[in-house]
This record gives sequence, C-alpha cells and structure tokens, in this order.
Amino acid sequence: MDCIMAPGRMAYITGKKPEGCVFCEGSAREEDLVLYEGNSCYIMMNKYPYTSGHLLVIPFRHICGMEETTAEEKLEMMELTDICVRTLKKAFSPEGFNIGMNLGKVAGAGVESHLHIHIVPRWLGDTNFTTVLGEIRVIPEDIIKTREKLSQYFPRREER
Repeated sequence: MDCIMAPGRMAYITGKKPEGCVFCEGSAREEDLVLYEGNSCYIMMNKYPYTSGHLLVIPFRHICGMEETTAEEKLEMMELTDICVRTLKKAFSPEGFNIGMNLGKVAGAGVESHLHIHIVPRWLGDTNFTTVLGEIRVIPEDIIKTREKLSQYFPRREER
C-alpha cells in the first residue's frame, strides 16, 4: 500500500480557526500569501490549494455577492484574473485552467461571506485516483516554493 503524506493539512484540521473573515483580517491574509494589491482587489495564494499555483482574486471590501460589487471592482476582478492566468502560464506552463466562484455554501463556498474568484491551473493527469477514490488531493509543491516562484512576477505595491 502506498502512503501519501500531506502534512500541511493537519495544521488546518486541528488548528484554531480564525475569528472574522480570513480575507479581511484572518491568518491567510496575514501570512504573506498576498502576491499583488490593486486599487479595489488583490491576488492571494490559496492557503489550502487544489493544486500548486491555485490563486484567488478578492475584493478588499467585505462583500459576498456579485450584485454588491462596484463597476471598478468587477473590472479589476477580471483584470487581475487575466494577470493570474498570464503569470501562471509563465511560471508553471499549465495545460488549462478552472476559473470560477462558489457563491453560497450549497455551491461549495468555503468562505461564503467574502466574494472571491478561484484560478486553478490544470495539467493532464493531475486529477487521478486519489481525488476520485480517496477524496485526497496531492499537491506536488510546497506552498513556500510556489510563492517564491510566483512572487517574482508580481510587483509589490510600493514598487508600482
């Protein structure tokens, strides 16, 4: 029998869950997972990714529905999503992408109170038996190494 190790998940499973919104003031926001800050939205690495390079585009304002976004937020969310795709193509050469939002708990939203877009790079064969049979995801790269790879493509706010 093969043993698949995913030590990063245990911290999430057993750890204390942050108070409030993780995208506003929670641990994910504070752990330097933010790669880029725009005027109304930002790009952040997913702390518990579906695969390496899984990014999120998030409005700064704490809103939960598309109907609550301003025209500026809508536009910047799409612009930052485009930047994510272009950057992930350069950094990881994925063969495709899943891009979307889970609006509401019944739609699969893990953080249903704060609107966000998922940008998930995909490769042929990245969905294999572990996901289908074992409900396990295998993340091939440590999140710190992924961040180091991606951060070179995103200028810090003070550099713009």
